[in-house]
Amino acid sequence: MLSPFFSPARARGMLTLFLCCALAAPTSVLAADLGMTLGEAQRLAALRSRQLAGIDAAVAASREMAVAAGQRPDPVLKFGVENLPVSGDDKFSLTRDFMTMRRIGVMQELTRSDKRHWRAEGFSRAADKAASQKNLALAAIERDTAIAWLERYYAQEMASQITGLADQEKLEIDAAEGAYRGGRGSLADILAARTALAMVGDRASEAGRRVRNAKTMLARWTGAGADVPLAGQPPIDALRLEPGQLEALIANHPRLAVMAKQEGVAQAEAKLAEADKKVDWTVEVAFLQRGPDYSNMASVGVSVPLQWNQRNRQDRELAAKLAAVEQARAEREETQRMLAAEIRTMIEEWTNGRERIARFERELLPLARDRTQAVLSAYRGGKATLSDVLAARRNETEVRLQELQLRLDTARVWAALNYIFPISDSSTGALQAPGKAHHE
Repeated sequence: MLSPFFSPARARGMLTLFLCCALAAPTSVLAADLGMTLGEAQRLAALRSRQLAGIDAAVAASREMAVAAGQRPDPVLKFGVENLPVSGDDKFSLTRDFMTMRRIGVMQELTRSDKRHWRAEGFSRAADKAASQKNLALAAIERDTAIAWLERYYAQEMASQITGLADQEKLEIDAAEGAYRGGRGSLADILAARTALAMVGDRASEAGRRVRNAKTMLARWTGAGADVPLAGQPPIDALRLEPGQLEALIANHPRLAVMAKQEGVAQAEAKLAEADKKVDWTVEVAFLQRGPDYSNMASVGVSVPLQWNQRNRQDRELAAKLAAVEQARAEREETQRMLAAEIRTMIEEWTNGRERIARFERELLPLARDRTQAVLSAYRGGKATLSDVLAARRNETEVRLQELQLRLDTARVWAALNYIFPISDSSTGALQAPGKAHHE
């Protein structure tokens, strides 16, 4: 027998009030939180990156080597004994044989200035390449941090929607059990409602895993606690790139800048190989001391390498270096074409994603809400069942989840596009301006 406090009309009224409040509730659980913004997460990731510190060390090392490579080789001190007797009456005597001499001298290689210049230039260009790699690494850090921040943001939004759906399923079970006790329902309705709740529970478990993984990945970049709340909305409707200046932007892509510097390194090596075709002389001056009965002596010598097989050695080394220059140039040009196609494809994906999001906001979400309201009105008038109301509510939640997944997919593309260039120049800290923000 039903409690005197329970009646179908009273239950319908309470359920209607609950559903109306649920429909009016905001969908975002993070809107009012004060926490870490996307920009703050990127700043923390850049500050704690050891990769950037390692690149700084590589730049410093190349700069130091550039100075050292531009110097002449150190002089060589030479000393020894010449013509020392090892048999006879003067055996091991340093003074009795007139040919025995104690020798001390200095030898200096006279390296040509153009060789020293190109050796130093090679290290200097290697330092420039490392500096360009820092911009590329910084852009990658900012991009990956943004993706981690966005993954967590939307994972939490989806988890919130699934939690709301679980509450609805619990309400459906209560309603089905009440209808069964009142003789207006069946056991099959209760079992169906419990099955639906179990399935939502499984989805909630998967959503919780995604949230935890997203928190872990964001903490890996920022170093902040995994439970630090997020603040702000993802600004995925604007790009820093200006599509009208796409060709110029692609030409200045950080990856292409690194490859251009590598081409410069190869050119310096080719210039050095060309300079190596001209030999370096070595000069030696020595003082030779003999016994007291003989006069001391001095000697001056010059050593000149004989490039007797220049065609098969020096010329081939130069040809190899010139081929390396052509290889670097060809790889850069091919990469530029590939990047142009990738960026244009991503812009198309981002544009299409925003159009689909707008369609969800303009048509699909309002239709789902209107359907829920229509079924709710029919339920108030006794023309629809409780299962109909909750099925409409589940459908609305599914549409919202689809929209959130679409927003996440579009946000990933947005991050890949927006952080092709780093926010700030890694060498000066000045704000990079690859293009004006673009709005569709």
